This record gives sequence, C-alpha cells and structure tokens, in this order.
Amino acid sequence: MDRSETPRIAHFVFGMRPQEEPFHLVHYLAIASCLAVVEPREVIVHCHELPYGAYWDLIRPQVTLHRVGRVGTVDDHDYDPTIGRYDYAHHADFVRLDALAEWGGLYADIDTLFVAPIPEHCWQAPAVIGREADIVDPRTGRLRPSSSNALLLARPHARFVEKWRAQMADAFDGSWSAHSCELGHDLAVAMPDDVVIEPQRRFHAIEPTPEGIASLFEGNLEDLDGISSFHLMAHLWWADDRRDFSRVHATMIDEAWIRDTDVTYARAARRFLPNFA
Repeated sequence: MDRSETPRIAHFVFGMRPQEEPFHLVHYLAIASCLAVVEPREVIVHCHELPYGAYWDLIRPQVTLHRVGRVGTVDDHDYDPTIGRYDYAHHADFVRLDALAEWGGLYADIDTLFVAPIPEHCWQAPAVIGREADIVDPRTGRLRPSSSNALLLARPHARFVEKWRAQMADAFDGSWSAHSCELGHDLAVAMPDDVVIEPQRRFHAIEPTPEGIASLFEGNLEDLDGISSFHLMAHLWWADDRRDFSRVHATMIDEAWIRDTDVTYARAARRFLPNFA
C-alpha cells in the first residue's frame, strides 16, 4: 500500500449493548453495499456482544470479527435517562477512532447504505469527515455547524484522528454530540492541512428531520448525483413505539418491503439483497 493513501479497509462497530434480537436486514445491507460499492480488501466488524441470526450468518464469512470492550468513560457517566438509552452509540464513538488510529481505513455506521463509490480524492487525503446539517447547541440553544462521525476516512495514526481521540474524554458530557460531531467539526476547521471536510451531500444529504426521514422511506429521490452513501439515522425511527420522525420502523423493513416498495431507500438497496436477481 502507498503510505500516502488511506488503506482500503472498512470498519463497522456493532454490539455495544446486549443483543436481544437478530442482526437486522438493514445492518446486513450496510455491509453488503460496502462490499459491492466500496470494494474494500477487508471489512472489520468491531463488536462487544456477538450478533446472531440469519443475516449475520450470511455476512459473517465476508468479514473479520474484532472483539472490543466497553469504554469506561461512557460506562461511568451519570446519564440523563433520555440520552442514556443510546449509550451504545457513545461507546461506538470511541471505538471507531481507536480503530482508525490503529489500522486506518473507512469507518461507517452500520445504518449506512452505500450507493456510489467514494471519490478517489477522499482516499488520498490524510483524513476525511463530512459536513452534516447544522445542529442545535444545547448550551446556547442556537444552531451551530457540525460534521458527522457516521462516516470517516483516515490513514493510520492520522494526526486529526489522534488529536480528536485524545480530547474526546474531556469533551464527553453525556450529550449526543459534544464529544463527537461538534468536537470533530471544530478540530477539522482548525486543522485544514490534516483533514478534508466533504460537502454535506456526499455522506449526509438526508437531514435528521421528519421531512428528511420521509424522503428516504416514503418519498422517491430521483437525483442521487454527488451522493456516495445514505446515513439512515436509525435511532430516530427504529423502535416500534417511536413515531415522531417517521411512520416507518425497523420491523416493517424486510426483503419483501425492499423489493416491493417504491421509495428511495428500497430502490437503492434492492441490488444488495441476498440472492437477488
């Protein structure tokens, strides 16, 4: 490998909480689309609790499993109950940076769907992060710019990644994004020679709003030019009892739904279904 390039390794993090249901089709499609579109030489799934189920059995021969521990900084925090139910995501925030610092490569959340190759300039950069929609700063109540850690690229020991990881524990306050997307964005702005900030459309064209989620699961986007992947933001709609962002929930999404429903996500995901002809 040319040391000036990011290695063609893909990383996912899963199982940072007890596994009480089988590995979902959405998660299978994240890895399957990465294998087909990105064509990495290796996919590593960093996992604490082991996945199980038919879709995991299908994808398991194509991935390397790396067992990881939970993160003390996250476990030791006294959470607000509303945020605490999502602490698995905070563990993953730390694990992904550890993986990129050690191995380099591409990291993607396991609710990603790849739809087009990642541009070559991203592989040539020392690190890459993507802009996302502005977020509300809970400290001020005002909108502030943000970049998402749901998809990252980096060379091994990238200065941007190592500095971010070194500051993450101090920035961690139990909120959703102070240590992750906010800190990552601020460091990226301050370190322009060490990281490329990709435009929002590349990895985060869908915004975390009811209208944005509807464009994935109820609408039909025709123009996907400039989009390499969709981040599904599954925590906003996954549970059966959550309807504030979408009428769609995880139990609705199966192979028949993907094949037969004429919406953006289903149309983009069909080609990655197992044994789909």
